[in-house]
Amino acid sequence: MRSASLYVHSGHPSTRFEDEAAAQGATKIAGIDEAGRGPLAGPVVAAAVILREADGIPEINDSKLLDAVKRDALYQRIRTSAVSQGVGIVETAVIDRINIYQATRLAMKNAVLELSPAPDYLLIDGNLCLDLPISQRAIIKGDRLSFSVAAAGIIAKVTRDRLMMKLHEEYPQYGFDKHKGYATRNHRDALLEYGPCPVHRTCFKGVKELLGPQDPDQITLFDT
Repeated sequence: MRSASLYVHSGHPSTRFEDEAAAQGATKIAGIDEAGRGPLAGPVVAAAVILREADGIPEINDSKLLDAVKRDALYQRIRTSAVSQGVGIVETAVIDRINIYQATRLAMKNAVLELSPAPDYLLIDGNLCLDLPISQRAIIKGDRLSFSVAAAGIIAKVTRDRLMMKLHEEYPQYGFDKHKGYATRNHRDALLEYGPCPVHRTCFKGVKELLGPQDPDQITLFDT
C-alpha cells in the first residue's frame, strides 16, 4: 500500500494517479470519496467508482466546487458511463457508537464491496486506509487531484444530499434542505429551540452539550 500523497493544488483533477496505478498493472482502478463526515446530523455516505475512461467526462471536479445543478448532471453521466459504482451508507446510530472516523472507513469499505467487477486498485481521498486485501493509495485532497476520486465524491455528495432532503420532510424544523446537517447558524439556532432529533449525532460537539452527561466511551474527538 502506498502512503498518503502530499501533493495538494487547486487545479482540475487529472489521471496522474490512475496512470501510475495502471503502470503497476492495475486494470480496474476505483476512486473512493465520502460526503457528510463533518455535519451534526445525518449519515456519512461514501462512493466508489470505476470509470470506463478516467478522463472521459472532463467536467468532473471536486464536488464542493460545483453547484447542485452541475453535480446532478454529472451524477447521471457518471452512473451511466462508469464500469461500476458502489455506495456505502452508515447511519447516525452507528456513527455515535463507533465514531465518525471509523464510520467513514466502514462506509468506504462497504462502497468498495458493492463494486462489480471488483477493483484491483483503490485511490482513496484523504489519509484513510481500508481493511481490504486490495492495493490502495491514500491521496490528500484526492477529490481535487484524481478524476476517479472526484467522480466518487460527486456520487457520494448527491446521494447524501438526497437523503437529507428526505430527512427534511420528516424533521422540517431543522432546515436540513438548506444546510444538509452542517453546523450553520440557522441549524444551531434550531437545535437550541427544538433540541436534537433522532438523526443528530449525539457524539458531536454542538449536539452532545444539549443532552446532558453522557457515557465518556460514546464521545468521539472526530467531530470535524
